[in-house]
Amino acid sequence: MPTEPEMVHIIDDDDSIRSSLTWLLEAVDIPATSYDSAEAFLPALKPDSIGVLILDVRMPGMSGMQLLERMVQQGSTLQIIILTGHGDVPMAVRAMSNGAFYFIQKPVNGPQLVEKVREAMLKSRIAYSQKIRLDDVRGRVERLTPREREVMELIVSGHANKVIAAELGVVERTVEVHRHRVMEKMEAASVADLVIMQQIIKQEVD
Repeated sequence: MPTEPEMVHIIDDDDSIRSSLTWLLEAVDIPATSYDSAEAFLPALKPDSIGVLILDVRMPGMSGMQLLERMVQQGSTLQIIILTGHGDVPMAVRAMSNGAFYFIQKPVNGPQLVEKVREAMLKSRIAYSQKIRLDDVRGRVERLTPREREVMELIVSGHANKVIAAELGVVERTVEVHRHRVMEKMEAASVADLVIMQQIIKQEVD
């Protein structure tokens, strides 16, 4: 479970927009907090958390685009909704191609924003669960020795112990020992479990 509660973070240098958006979300029981700049938000940024960030594009200091890039680089599971003026639409579209969830033009359409916040929160929950699972699998893989990783690759490829032994130039008994250690360290009950864990890692790479 995440250590931080689910939250919508609003970043805008306009006091009236922050107040109105906070009121709008809290009126439908969506917890929200606000910041007047990206710099003010950064100390509260937790890469592994469930939430939504409503982010203005143009602000003094760090821009919304710069904060978006930083969060993507950190692998944040927060979902970002870009809040933009009419002239910033091309920039907002570019932000979506760089990882933002959605963009909404000012003045804000309240029902539309609430709908997109709920969709983004659901996506954040999924992204958080996937990241936690990926981190868990990576931790198991790190327990393996280089030779055990080789054996695991050959196991999930469907090779029998005899074939693996010939591939690695070792006796079959040695493969059996490595196989047992792989299953133990990966906490796998079957080869199917190993295949699933390898797929989780490969999906992240792709």
